[in-house]
Amino acid sequence: MPRESLGPESHEPHEDRTLSPYTGFTRAHWEAAAGSLLAAVEPYATADGALYHLPGDRTSWSGRLSDGLEGYARTLLLAAFRRDEKALQRYGDGLAAGVSGVWPRIEDRGQPLVEAASIALALRLTRPLLWDRLDDAVRQRAAAWLGDALTAEPWPCNWELFPVTVGGFLADIGHETDASHRAVERGLERIEQWYVGDGWYTDGDGRKFDYYNGWAMHLYPVLHAWLADDARLLDLYGGRLSTHLADYARLFGGDGAPMHQGRSLTYRFATTAPLWLGALTGRTPLPPGQTRRLASGALRYFLDRGAVDDRGLLTLGWRGPDSAVLQGYSGPASPYWASKGFLGLLLPEDHEVWTATEEPSPVERADEVRPVGPPNWLLQATRSDGLVRLHNHGSEDVRYDPYYTRLAYSTVTEPSRADDNSLIDNSVIVGGDPSRTGIEPLGVGEGWAASRHTAAHGARVTSLVLAEGAVEVRAFRVSGAPEGTPVRVTGWAASEGTRAELKPVHGLPDSADGLTGVTAGEDTVFVALARLTAEPDPVPLEESVSVRVDGTGEIHVRFSGGSEARARLEDGAVVVVGA
Repeated sequence: MPRESLGPESHEPHEDRTLSPYTGFTRAHWEAAAGSLLAAVEPYATADGALYHLPGDRTSWSGRLSDGLEGYARTLLLAAFRRDEKALQRYGDGLAAGVSGVWPRIEDRGQPLVEAASIALALRLTRPLLWDRLDDAVRQRAAAWLGDALTAEPWPCNWELFPVTVGGFLADIGHETDASHRAVERGLERIEQWYVGDGWYTDGDGRKFDYYNGWAMHLYPVLHAWLADDARLLDLYGGRLSTHLADYARLFGGDGAPMHQGRSLTYRFATTAPLWLGALTGRTPLPPGQTRRLASGALRYFLDRGAVDDRGLLTLGWRGPDSAVLQGYSGPASPYWASKGFLGLLLPEDHEVWTATEEPSPVERADEVRPVGPPNWLLQATRSDGLVRLHNHGSEDVRYDPYYTRLAYSTVTEPSRADDNSLIDNSVIVGGDPSRTGIEPLGVGEGWAASRHTAAHGARVTSLVLAEGAVEVRAFRVSGAPEGTPVRVTGWAASEGTRAELKPVHGLPDSADGLTGVTAGEDTVFVALARLTAEPDPVPLEESVSVRVDGTGEIHVRFSGGSEARARLEDGAVVVVGA
């Protein structure tokens, strides 16, 4: 790992390839990374320590003052997980100044409500080191400032958990106990409407499935239950977390990269928070060595690829700076929600997660095609190249396209963002329009997933993917489009070191313009083969699978591994036999 990956002032620990044969990282690397990140932000604090104005020409839609509070709150969380007493003393001084009139009030649906949760959680985790050492007058002002979170109206999504987190801390210290308990109960009750089973939540109304499951929907309830020593709640929320982690562990590639899907990706290795949380609370199906391998793999992935600049600051982006992964609420300090990834430092040095030998991640163990029921996803992993692909047949948030509405995502590619629709990846482009709205899941099973969506001009597209190894059969039935409407099918946008292939099977003449056919009536079926691989010399795609569409429109598939399937696409229904 390059020395600069831990920041300009860091002293990089030596790799341990005996204890950590996959990443070389130990607890010392996590401590060093946390220390470096904390040291790097210190010069950007205001004189009173209440705000952290990180450099950059971007301001979030909440404004500079709120962004400064965000810088304080999210880096305080890092200091709390590291239990850095020297840093916590500085943050204590900043707290005293902040609640004396510097910080903006917590109001309905305002960003300070988000940051109040980080502050409250940090104070709850470090109470003997920070809160109990504050002057009584400061504590009273701080409790009063946080108290506004108990009645502030959150956005109807993961924000419902911010009053829960604040209320849990205020109840602990005896501030407005009844109101605090009501805020906790109200928030936990509200998220129940979004729990869809098997360890998965949707982030608010609709079908919004992404990393907010891990770094919000599971994190806050489980931590509250654990800190409150509430066995009933911990059994409930911890049980859901454990179930979720069986799927979640499969969203990481062999190089440590998390799946590139969803919003707020600039939080980066915050994706590791639920892995640590399972170990912290004893609610995980993962072996301790696998937990650390996944978490350290993600941390190293980002540190080695430019997530931290030459000042030691986390940039706004993914690997390096990248405005494409940002939202309007992203300010200079937003990436520091990555602090949640250091939750594992709450585990003592002798915990088995730190002392066990690293074990291979799921993608390093075997090829797998795994159905994930609640979001209607199909995960496709190949051991030979460490790639994980996500076939999306049920997750949608049109506000953040293209990170929700594409047919597929992976750990090594990014959604293309070209103005020219012909270059858009993993899409069915009807009449020149790549729109995919109203995604309706039609089922997921062993080796397949299907959905229906609304395309341009009200046309309906029923989609099916069947997969084995790295090979995909993609089939589409376009209904309700005028005869002669052009339909273009696109595949993967290859990244460096990968190879993307797309071959026509039915209804899609192979031409210089790619795979484009036309509708031939009320309903038209199109079929293509696709593959994304990092293998240097893969078996030719045509030798990996054979596909035939008979006169009735039934699709017959035989993979080279011997498995077979028959599929029929109706307008809004898919029947798969044998997959």
